[in-house]
Amino acid sequence: MVKQPKSSRPLTHAQVWAALDRLAERAGLSPSALAKRSGLDPTTFNRSKRVTGDGRERWPSTESVSKALAATNTSIDTFVQLIGDGGRAAQSVPLIGFAQAGAGGYFDDSGFPAGKGWDEVALPATNDEHAYALEIEGDSMKPAYREGDIIVVSPGTPIRRGDRVVVRTTGGEVMVKELKRRTAKLLELASLNPAHEDRTFDAEEVEWIARIVWASQ
Repeated sequence: MVKQPKSSRPLTHAQVWAALDRLAERAGLSPSALAKRSGLDPTTFNRSKRVTGDGRERWPSTESVSKALAATNTSIDTFVQLIGDGGRAAQSVPLIGFAQAGAGGYFDDSGFPAGKGWDEVALPATNDEHAYALEIEGDSMKPAYREGDIIVVSPGTPIRRGDRVVVRTTGGEVMVKELKRRTAKLLELASLNPAHEDRTFDAEEVEWIARIVWASQ
């Protein structure tokens, strides 16, 4: 049984799951990546597993919490602190893997998260209600981002030259680049990985562009 924080109120289902989200965040991981590192099924800590099909709350097992603590070298006392850390500025944002972002059905025409298939993760709060997170897959963005890193994308945050951005083309290609130059006709992007070429697009080829405001490194 997870040690209950000092309080006159009982430990809640939401508190325990929020603490696991914060544990993953501290380690720079998504809930699914934390589960994998802990030797568990990757979906063990997913939000979809926290409530049963008939609406009953599903609590994480003591074994799964213990494995997560061991995998992140975290003490039970620290986990209790995470349970009671309700006042920390945080925001639950939609999360998908980077490869999924290129598939149809995950974004609306404005580049806001839409449709099904999103997980959720608790990350530092933003001022954008449409913010979302992408989990990096592969090595194409090294050394800036590595596999398993999480980036928070804010469609509502103004973009300036030199910002790191996520761009989706009208052809469905999604990429992370640095903004070099943007005019009414052209978008010039610098690659984060020296092994990959810079890219230039006509304005009509760009479906949307959004700024990266945080990364889990």
